[in-house]
Amino acid sequence: MRNQEARRRFAELLGRGGDDFDLDRAALLIAKEQYPTLDVESYVLQLDQFAANARTRLGTQRRAAVRILKLRDYLFTELGFHGNAEEYFDVRNSFLNDVIDRRTGIPITLSVVFMEVARRLDLELFGVGMPGHFIVKWRDGERDILLDPFNAGRELTIDECREVVAGMYRGTQAFQPSFLGAVTKREILARMLRNLKGIYAGAADHRRVLGIIERALLINPFEPAEIRDRGLARMGLGEFSRALEDLEDYLRRAPGAADKAAIRERISDLRERLAQLN
Repeated sequence: MRNQEARRRFAELLGRGGDDFDLDRAALLIAKEQYPTLDVESYVLQLDQFAANARTRLGTQRRAAVRILKLRDYLFTELGFHGNAEEYFDVRNSFLNDVIDRRTGIPITLSVVFMEVARRLDLELFGVGMPGHFIVKWRDGERDILLDPFNAGRELTIDECREVVAGMYRGTQAFQPSFLGAVTKREILARMLRNLKGIYAGAADHRRVLGIIERALLINPFEPAEIRDRGLARMGLGEFSRALEDLEDYLRRAPGAADKAAIRERISDLRERLAQLN
């Protein structure tokens, strides 16, 4: 399957509306554009097998709290999934196939593994997109239990979550209770793509940045920041006319943007370049 087919299948999954799609398959289709020969179904089967093995360890236990913790121990102790703190920005940490193969990743991809294996065991875990750190939660009656897959699934208190955010942002980001709300599958995919975009942008890989943004716009077609970044990527690729269209569209959609002065300078530069070409 070539990249176009992977993109088509990704768009098809998202086209079902809402969150009615398989998160694991969508995440693997993101990876498939990096790895054209990737067999998506083989990795889905691996997740199936993890769940089947975990089911034997759960036995006849019916209490959800115990089942969740036994699953956590299976994934993070027995199978050895763990956070890759040493090479956090290694792009492989953002691809679900690599995370399954290597048993290491970043918070969001480890959370997807936990969530998707739990789903197969009829245990509902929700993604929690705190600023700078992704975790999961499950609901024990009226109480939310917060678990950190990057750190072996350890349970976090609300105060500890506050400390995580404070540490990530050095006190510049005030903690909000809304940070602990559940996010949708679409929001999870969008965050995975933003992570990849940041890595590729840091390497000035404009072509891959553009591919990431095109998929992000399948999730949120009119997101101003993505339209802006698409324009900047196209500018880096020498696609000046299309870059100009995007940056002008960005300012129309976000007239009060904090970076509007900088974008206007880019627009002026693009107009000058296009005038010279003509």
